[in-house]
Amino acid sequence: MKRIFTSGLILLSLMALPTACGGKAGLQDGYYTAQAAQYSHGWKEYITIMVKGGNIVSVEYNAENPSGFIKSWDNSYMQAMLHSTGTYPNEYTRFYASQLLEGQGEKGIDALTGASSSYGSFQKLSAAVLEQARQGDSGIAIVDTSH
Repeated sequence: MKRIFTSGLILLSLMALPTACGGKAGLQDGYYTAQAAQYSHGWKEYITIMVKGGNIVSVEYNAENPSGFIKSWDNSYMQAMLHSTGTYPNEYTRFYASQLLEGQGEKGIDALTGASSSYGSFQKLSAAVLEQARQGDSGIAIVDTSH
């Protein structure tokens, strides 16, 4: 009887293992952040994701200046960038974030014309934040995003 009970516990533990490790990509529930190690043109980019049920349910990608002001809120910067590159922070940050959310970290991210520098940073930051989520490490990952 003891042997059957022990076998049953082992079987239940094995069945629960995929759930405990997260979804398809092995992501653990929680909030995870990756941040650029240095400022670039006065901004430090970051990604924060929320994982629930092993799936990414929210992604925030943006940048802040030393005072904490968010790049997507800077209207004069947005206007200048829009006229010179054809895109602006509020557009490309949402574009990249939505691709990460939709692909759940298992699909590639397409570059947006006019935001290629941020694309490179996003690639590095998203890889780091996904690794944080796989490990269940809620500390901030500091990433060298220099090109």
